[in-house]
Amino acid sequence: MDTSPAGGTPARAFDWMFRNRATGEITIAQFPNAPLWIYLATVVARWPLPADGTARLVNSWIGVTALAWWALDEVIRGVNPWRRLLGLGGVSFVISGVVTLLR
Repeated sequence: MDTSPAGGTPARAFDWMFRNRATGEITIAQFPNAPLWIYLATVVARWPLPADGTARLVNSWIGVTALAWWALDEVIRGVNPWRRLLGLGGVSFVISGVVTLLR
């Protein structure tokens, strides 16, 4: 059976993009894993920190490192093409964050 998106309907393309290769279910979003929770915690913790302080800089580096961990994990082990694309988006966000931190 041809399951490639080029072979047919939008429904088949959707299935190819979002079907979890391990479980067979549609997977668009998942409950955050440890690196994503760490990143989200740094986002919340950043709010009260002074913009020019060392604590803010350390917090930012922890956040960008956690996001890189999550993004690379998605690119390498994502359960479907959509999750891998999300990982690539995360990698571009990480690159932007690193460039900003290195200025």
